[in-house]
Order: sequence, then structure tokens, then C-alpha cells
Amino acid sequence: MTKIDSLGIQIVIDAWGCKNTNNETLVREFLEESVKSCKATLLSVHTHKFSPQGISGVAIISESHISIHTWPEYNYAAIDIFTCGKDVEPYNALDVVKKIFDPEKITLNELKRGVSIELLC
Repeated sequence: MTKIDSLGIQIVIDAWGCKNTNNETLVREFLEESVKSCKATLLSVHTHKFSPQGISGVAIISESHISIHTWPEYNYAAIDIFTCGKDVEPYNALDVVKKIFDPEKITLNELKRGVSIELLC
């Protein structure tokens, strides 16, 4: 069996009881501030507001991406932070989640990406 270290970390965040989930300006601010707090390199940001409600947004970073999808009718935000590189701190974005959305509850899962385990039969 051969194993390599992970190429990146993907943090999947479910934020419940959120405020500001239908405010496109604040969703964009969340993406931009998260990039800064993670010490990542911003390449571009794109958001889209749906009718009658909900916002999707993505920050493309040199180290991968940060994305968000909101459901204002449930006061819910689904956030994905995928980073590679040793200098990036993806967990720093949790403070930005708390600041912008003030959630009542956060659940988090971490995935190691690019881990290869080869099984020989």
C-alpha cells in the first residue's frame, strides 16, 4: 500500500439560523473577507441573486475556491472552502462566517483532498 499526504483541505460548512442570507453585497463581502482571512490569493469573485430569493457566489483563488449558496427561507448557508498550499489557513474563515451571518449553529466537515491509497491485490 502506498500513501501520499493530502494535496488540499476542503471544509464543508452548514450554517443555520443565519442573518443576511439574501443580501448580495454582504455575501460578496463574506467571500472577499474570507479570502483575506485565509491568507489566500484572490483571482475573481462572482455572485448571483436568484428570484425570489437566494444567492450563490464563488471566490476563485490561486489555491482553489470558496463558495456559498444561501437559502433565506431557511436562514441557511452552505459554504465550501477548498484550499491547497501550506500557507493558507481555511479555518480562519469561520470568524467571517460568524461576523457576516451570525449563525445560531454551525456544523463542519473536513475532507483531505488528493490523498491516494493504492491497494494491491
